[in-house]
Amino acid sequence: MVVFAGQGDPQRSLPLLWRVPSTASRPGPKQGLTVDEIVDAAIAVADASGMAALSMRAVGDRLGRTAMALYTYVPNKSDLVDLMYDRTLAELPTSYAFDGGWRTAVTSWASDLWEFYLRHSWVLQVSQARPVLGPNEFSTLETVAGILRSTGLSATRLRPVVSALTHFVRGSAQVVAEAREAATATGMTDDTWWYARSAVLEEIAPDFAARFPTLVWLESDGNSPPEDDTPYFEHKVRTTFTAGLDVLLDGVEAAIAAEAASS
Repeated sequence: MVVFAGQGDPQRSLPLLWRVPSTASRPGPKQGLTVDEIVDAAIAVADASGMAALSMRAVGDRLGRTAMALYTYVPNKSDLVDLMYDRTLAELPTSYAFDGGWRTAVTSWASDLWEFYLRHSWVLQVSQARPVLGPNEFSTLETVAGILRSTGLSATRLRPVVSALTHFVRGSAQVVAEAREAATATGMTDDTWWYARSAVLEEIAPDFAARFPTLVWLESDGNSPPEDDTPYFEHKVRTTFTAGLDVLLDGVEAAIAAEAASS
């Protein structure tokens, strides 16, 4: 399920995102809810039951109100998703210590973002094709861009680095989130799924190693099981995430050296 952001009327949705007070008078008695209360309730619904369970009615039920009562505050579900997305991003730190240098700071940022995505996996269903354009979305980018700016790289070099890092973290977390969802939806754990199919694959393709020697070689080392109760596949993705992040940051260091040498 993919949800596209920014589908509402920008004249109404953007002021809501940035919490610009409305100058329009509202008839009737004093209102008993706030936009933040509605957004928090919607986040709770999505965290508990996923994006598919989100509706104005479900949020209204959680607040003890009708769905129609919510439209006084939030024009539609699309605007609500934008508000939810941006509000959850406020959980992320906006500054990191530089005691260990820029690389340690970026690693901490990436780890925090990874954990954030797994806490609110429904966020991964909000497409990145069109940004929400909310203040916390900008703050998230400002944070990592600010860390990397300390490397001295030019804006031309830095811009694709920021994009690559954000896409890498999101993509890696999405694999884990989908694996968890698959286990819930199918009633079968990843480990059980892999063991069952591996056994059959060995029977029907006994020459697998001869046909795909490089793939077998890739899996021949460094696949130790997790020390805790983390599912093996999730543990493997996390290990890959850590290694891949190191490679990306090695590339940043190479770019720093190249730019310094050419100056």
